[in-house]
Amino acid sequence: MSDVILVGVSGAPVSRRAVDWAVARAAERHQRVELIAVVGGALGTVGEESVVRDALAATQEMLDEHVARVADRGVAVTTRVERGNPVSVLADASAHAALLVLGSDYRGEGGPARGPHGVRTAAAAKCPVVVVPDIDLGERSGVVVGIDGSEVSEHAIRFAAAEADRLGEPLIAVAVWTPLHAPRNSSAVYPELYLANMQAATEEVLALSLAGLREDYPDLEVVRHVVQGYPAFVLNEMAHTARLAVVGTHGRGAIARFLLGSISQEVLARLATVTAVVR
Repeated sequence: MSDVILVGVSGAPVSRRAVDWAVARAAERHQRVELIAVVGGALGTVGEESVVRDALAATQEMLDEHVARVADRGVAVTTRVERGNPVSVLADASAHAALLVLGSDYRGEGGPARGPHGVRTAAAAKCPVVVVPDIDLGERSGVVVGIDGSEVSEHAIRFAAAEADRLGEPLIAVAVWTPLHAPRNSSAVYPELYLANMQAATEEVLALSLAGLREDYPDLEVVRHVVQGYPAFVLNEMAHTARLAVVGTHGRGAIARFLLGSISQEVLARLATVTAVVR
């Protein structure tokens, strides 16, 4: 497995947070960091090559400033500047990375939702993606992971457990169940037995998903939550007090590589904390 953490850097202030997060993780896990920035073309403009040349030089200078800023943190940091479509370039580069880290300009409740650009990058990437919002995490604690019993969910659990263990934080395992949608204008009431069975079945899924985790992480504190509700809403609510949230994505295939599952997409659209998307 690669030991490189790839960081997609732009001119936005939040890139500083993304670089800092990646460097801190690399220092603890003895990894390297590569900063990558993508410059698009100025197609159809007069003097295009001159414009692009200047942009490439300015972008390299920006990356060099980030390298100088973190030079005393004991992590090897390299840089590269590419031309092309940011989503495609970052997706291709991620094939050789252990992790891709992106900054998000989302600033919490009341701020703009993250645009589709970052969501598409997370969907197309070939490695886990961590999205760092422009939010002060302050005194937050815990690593939240969404669990649904799928194979992708297992990968998310392993990633989240490793991060919780690294950070010395509790793992907050969340399984959410949603009652079947009642017909419009229906006065139907869910039988108590149905609700109880759904709760019990979801508790069993959670227990099975976490089985064996103690062997690998004997000192890890695991907090379990089984909640009735809508998964993306519940995960975002719990993530508001967490240092990290982890979700899985089921996207596969030529078309699906640019699509995230609805839950992971909604979680990214309203970031409550640093969020990892694991496939």
